[in-house]
Amino acid sequence: MYAEPVAHLKHALTVAGAEDTVTVFELTVPTAAAAAAALGCDVAAITNSLVFDLGGAPLLILASGAAKVDVRKVAAQLGAGKIRRASPDFVLEHTGQEVGGVAPLGHPERIRTLLDVSLAAHPVLWAGAGDHNSMFSISYEELRRITGAEEMDVR
Repeated sequence: MYAEPVAHLKHALTVAGAEDTVTVFELTVPTAAAAAAALGCDVAAITNSLVFDLGGAPLLILASGAAKVDVRKVAAQLGAGKIRRASPDFVLEHTGQEVGGVAPLGHPERIRTLLDVSLAAHPVLWAGAGDHNSMFSISYEELRRITGAEEMDVR
């Protein structure tokens, strides 16, 4: 049995026509470094699902675990005002998932999503699957397709 957020992610993958590759770990993998260690992969292949507050609306940035998002650069490219890191309550409200386990999809409503172009360098990406113990693998192109993400240099 899966936690409800993981079940939502698995359903979203199926509805999107993507393969269900969810892996559940005994130990938590709430950070890119922890996930990379558990998976034996480069931290740059971990896709962090980072939620920001853009004028009261959620903005999801799928960024490499090896990168720090430059919110000023992203705001300038979007022609938007200030982008702020969202509070844990804001993240939970808009994704149904807790910080450290946010998945790229499976949220109550579609969230505007940006995809870090540096992730394209990796044939296999790993992303959170809705909780602190779950991840799923996917290609860059498939991740872009199922999330409808806008590709962007975010760092």
